[in-house]
Amino acid sequence: MKSIYLFLFISCLSCYQVERNCQDFKTGAFQSTVIIDGTAYVSEFTRSNNLQIERFNSKTDSASVRWINDCEMVFRTINPKNRAEQKDVHLKILTTSKDGYTFEYGYVGSPIKQKGNAKRVD
Repeated sequence: MKSIYLFLFISCLSCYQVERNCQDFKTGAFQSTVIIDGTAYVSEFTRSNNLQIERFNSKTDSASVRWINDCEMVFRTINPKNRAEQKDVHLKILTTSKDGYTFEYGYVGSPIKQKGNAKRVD
């Protein structure tokens, strides 16, 4: 009897698909929020197909954008000011909604990932 319930539970889980309409968020103006060690960091950015300009704490940074697939991209800071900014950042869109998306990001090759949310502001 337990195996029937287990089968039904697994069957229900396999039918659920996470919505990922990543094409809707390749370009535009956005606001993102990332929580690190209990502190929320909010930035605004504008993205075109191959460039992202981000504003955070009265600073503006630009990065080239290389799309790996519809939901994953790699950022490279255009004018890095220190060693950390020389490292490429990999971002993956995990889920999407009508107005925004949830993402994870980290340095390319690093197992350490952070999660955040972005919402369209344009």
